[in-house]
Parts: sequence; structure tokens; C-alpha cells
Amino acid sequence: MPTFSAHDGTALAYHAEGGGAPLLCLPGGPMRASAYLGDLGGLTAQRGLVRFDLRGTGDSAVPIDETTYRCDRLVDDVEALRDHLGLDRADLLAHSAGGNLALLYAAAHPGRVRSLTLVTPGTRALGIEATEADWRGAVALRRGEPWFEAGSAAWEAFLGGAELDDLWPDIVPFLYGRWDAAAREHAADDAHQTNPRARGVYYSEGAFDPAATREALSALEAPVLVLAGEYDGGPTPARAREIAALFPQGTAAVQPGAGHYPWLDDPDAFRRTVTAFLEAEGRPP
Repeated sequence: MPTFSAHDGTALAYHAEGGGAPLLCLPGGPMRASAYLGDLGGLTAQRGLVRFDLRGTGDSAVPIDETTYRCDRLVDDVEALRDHLGLDRADLLAHSAGGNLALLYAAAHPGRVRSLTLVTPGTRALGIEATEADWRGAVALRRGEPWFEAGSAAWEAFLGGAELDDLWPDIVPFLYGRWDAAAREHAADDAHQTNPRARGVYYSEGAFDPAATREALSALEAPVLVLAGEYDGGPTPARAREIAALFPQGTAAVQPGAGHYPWLDDPDAFRRTVTAFLEAEGRPP
């Protein structure tokens, strides 16, 4: 397991697997170890995945200063990883809450981004968040599932202000296209892969300046893919198209039958979509 030092001396770890050009992968959670990404539906057959364990997660060290868990302050760690790998420009893939970090990185270092793949991304950094209507619409799509009644009641309680942790067992099936044994195992890993203290700091006050970020990214030359799952509420397919439209070279794609983890729901479909984007003709080297 390779490591390198961040600007403040924190030892940061990453996991490299597969062949081909590197694809830097930023996990969500927020602040969940990158192990849950796995091989991203077999993308290791085409690309060398570099799964980054953000500080305080996975095999990376805990920093002395916990304020460095804030999303905007993690940008320097991503840049340090790119520099450590010796890449002039990087292909970045980010999932869920990691989308915010990728967006802030691209805004701060646009010339270092070769492409940006946002998988069911969080986009608070752009001032765009899933609405109650988005979530209710996504929940309604699962009507008929055996866990629907309990799950929809839990969602309504959460939207009404109840604590998410108490409702999570009933809500989590909505995040997967199929609530099968593999999904259950994947969901159960969240508890021991996530740093709760870091998670509480990630979105803390001052992390985002949406107007400045949107202005910076309006000139981003790198191509951007926003991939949504058909059943996901954050973002919905319509919201994904709204996000993609903010970029000069933005494209939205929707994976049928998928939730928040599309590489688990249909690995082949996920791999085809991402590979086609990364290998598009005319892509600058």
C-alpha cells in the first residue's frame, strides 16, 4: 500500500489496481474509506484505478488538525496525490459526496484536470442539492418493493426532521437498484469504513462558495460526465442534466435500474458508459 506526505506531514494512502492510464478515484460518504468502490464494475480491465483514502479514513493517517477534514481543505491533498504520481493532468472520478471535492479541485486547478467523471455526485459546491421533491419522486419509483412501506415512512420522518441514524436501516434499500445480499453486505460496511468525526467537519461552514465555483467551472476545458442512476434521488436524472449543462463540455448519462451505486447494480453497463466517456475520440492526451 503506497503512501505519501501531505503538505502538513499527514501520511496519506492510496490503493492502485489494474492496468492502463491512471484514474484517480475520490470516495464519498463523506469521509468513507475508498474500499467500498471496489474495482468499480471491472474498470480495472481498462484503467489503473487509484483509490484515494482521504485523511483520517482507511489506511491514511489521522491529521493533528481536524479542521483539515473540511472539503475545501482536502483539495490540497488531491493535488499532492497528482504531483506524487507524476501526472501532468489527471482523469478524476468522484462518487457521491466526493463530487464536491472533485468540483473544488477542478475549480482550483483546471489545467490539471484531463477529464472529470461524477458518479451520482453531491454538488453542494455548486449550490445544487437534492430537494424534497427529488427524494419523494425517487422513493415513489420503488413502490411495490417489499420494503417500500417501511422505507417511505422512514423517508417522510427524515424529511420532517427526524435523525437519519435512527431511520437508516429502512432508508438504505432505496440507494441500491436491487436490495439483495450483495447490496446488504455493501451497506453494512459503511459503519466501519466511515470516520464520523471527519464526516461532521466535511461540510462545515466556509467549505463552499458556490458562485465562485460555478464561475470558475464555466470555463473548464476538460470534458465532464455526470452519471445518474434511474432510481436515485441525489441526483435525479433531471438534476444530473442540470448539473452537466453548467460545463462547456458536460454530458449527462442515466443508468437504467441503478441507484446510488451504479457499478454494483449493473457492472457491465457502468463500465461501458464510463469507458466510452474516457476513451471518446478526439480526447486530448
